[in-house]
Amino acid sequence: MSLPDLNLLITLDVLLAEGSVTRAARRLRLSPSAMSRALARLRETTGDPLLVRAGRELVPTPRALELRERVRLLLGEVLAVLGPAEQLDPRQLAQTFTLRSSDGFVENFGPALLAHIGAQAPGVRLRFVQKLDRESAQLREGSIGLETGVIGSLTSPEVRTRRLFGDRFVGVVRSGHPLAQGEISAERYAAGQHVLVARRDQDTGPMDDALAALGLQRTIASIVGGFTAALALAAGSDLIATVPERHTGNLRAGMFTFVLPLRMPELTVSLMWHPRMDADPAHRWLRGCVVDACAARINAG
Repeated sequence: MSLPDLNLLITLDVLLAEGSVTRAARRLRLSPSAMSRALARLRETTGDPLLVRAGRELVPTPRALELRERVRLLLGEVLAVLGPAEQLDPRQLAQTFTLRSSDGFVENFGPALLAHIGAQAPGVRLRFVQKLDRESAQLREGSIGLETGVIGSLTSPEVRTRRLFGDRFVGVVRSGHPLAQGEISAERYAAGQHVLVARRDQDTGPMDDALAALGLQRTIASIVGGFTAALALAAGSDLIATVPERHTGNLRAGMFTFVLPLRMPELTVSLMWHPRMDADPAHRWLRGCVVDACAARINAG
């Protein structure tokens, strides 16, 4: 089955609007002979003369009158589909976005992000869901729109990313803990009882590799799935929690935080999304809100 030339829609719309081959040719920047050939193709395609001569003028046939408004509406829809999206007005948005992140991100950056969104788009609602793993399946499936975290081996290579901020691990103990007094060496740090944050079936973390390079080993007394739980345990016991500094700023209030006596690489926290959302105006606006809110929160200290 051969498909009709959709360019004929534009030609037909102009011919019916102008009622003249000459004026239609001028408007479309074609020669009169080219426009006449186009009209002949339209007549053949529709099976109707469309425009017939009445004296010195061309007048539309009943079929042409029937098609005129339909063609105009249809052409408008085609151009809307193939043209760029209209400029977004966030104030008109009424949409719920889903952001997957750690509890620490919600605690420390969530309020600033909600304030940023609310000031621009009061009809937008943000749903935070807990990040239980680093796999990208939910982004690919579309069940979540955005994700924050550290890019790892389980992050799909197709995922788009943008750096949000750098972070580093720090040690945290309760106020009055023995480590809150005196110099903290790698030996003192390793000698304590530790709580490990792990989302998978792991019983060691990057700190254990750094300690092993120094010939040291720590004792993991408890394993939890998030920073909030780790800090809660450390606050009520002699356990040592090792957590990202910026992710846990509010959560560490009232506790003693110290720089790790180990050389650890900086963490890069990124924003992640599926490439099919790249050009979506609302999604692009939301990504900008996350970037701006994180920057404002970090600059505010």
